[in-house]
Amino acid sequence: MKINFQMPPRAVKHYETWIGERELADLAVAAEDAGFDAVSMTDHPFPSDDWLAVGGHHSFDPFVALSFMAARTSRIRMLTNLVIAAYRNPYLAAKSVASLDLLSGGRLTLGLGAGYQAAEFSALGAEFEDRGRRFDAAMEAMRAAWSGETVTVTEGYFPAHGHTALPRPAQRPHPPVWIGGNSGRARRRAAQHADGWMPFQQPPAQAAITGTDALTTLEELAERVAELDRMRLESGRPDPLDVCFAPHGLGSSEQLIGFLEERSRTCAEAGVTWITWESKARSVDQCLADIAAVGTHLRRTRSAEAQPAGGVRR
Repeated sequence: MKINFQMPPRAVKHYETWIGERELADLAVAAEDAGFDAVSMTDHPFPSDDWLAVGGHHSFDPFVALSFMAARTSRIRMLTNLVIAAYRNPYLAAKSVASLDLLSGGRLTLGLGAGYQAAEFSALGAEFEDRGRRFDAAMEAMRAAWSGETVTVTEGYFPAHGHTALPRPAQRPHPPVWIGGNSGRARRRAAQHADGWMPFQQPPAQAAITGTDALTTLEELAERVAELDRMRLESGRPDPLDVCFAPHGLGSSEQLIGFLEERSRTCAEAGVTWITWESKARSVDQCLADIAAVGTHLRRTRSAEAQPAGGVRR
């Protein structure tokens, strides 16, 4: 099971106080040293006050923030969690993706979502009502740009008449694309067009706010992964998807460690390959302590898994 450290979005509102004398990249360095496999950043360029008042959060620009993290690390992957496809012209997004992937040495995973904040769409000049169709068109446009060849699109949402984008991403043909969201449409999109699915646990009350399906148990998750696998086979893509699951209520290192000890096997059986964890620490020092504690658990667990069945390795 791989672990993704989510930069605490609640810390952004009080970032200067929260980070103190440290730097954002210190979190990525600590996560890499602890054995985490990725670090991620959310995407809310201009959230509405109404949404912020009911639990919404701010965010750094994910490409800018992850570039700072990539510059100080060498192994850990950079994950966008999630970039909302419609918030940016796809050719501009493709340029950001290719730049970060190349300059990080091929360490970017692109998490994409359709989005649900109608007010934020409006403020950014993005279309909300047909965001699903625009999402699919944007993915096609980005893939065309990443080819490094001349792009000519004569119809649809994103026409182009002889344009080329260089440099190409380091990963070929492009970085892994993961689709976020619990809905059936998100799963179909992941099965047919992507390399991973990013579900998150949420009760029905929260689902009413986010506008996507509730997901409360690992049993429900297993059923949806199985359905996704069937759709993938039907689409002629038999290779398995990564499934990056964000459990609810794991705000401390103790809670994450307990979850891993008790539920990691069940998660793996459900098809989960990654777990996303967000520390709720109220200061960067506490957050770093949480990361270190998880790292101790990861080293102990992975060392035990590496031992041969008969006992101590010689």
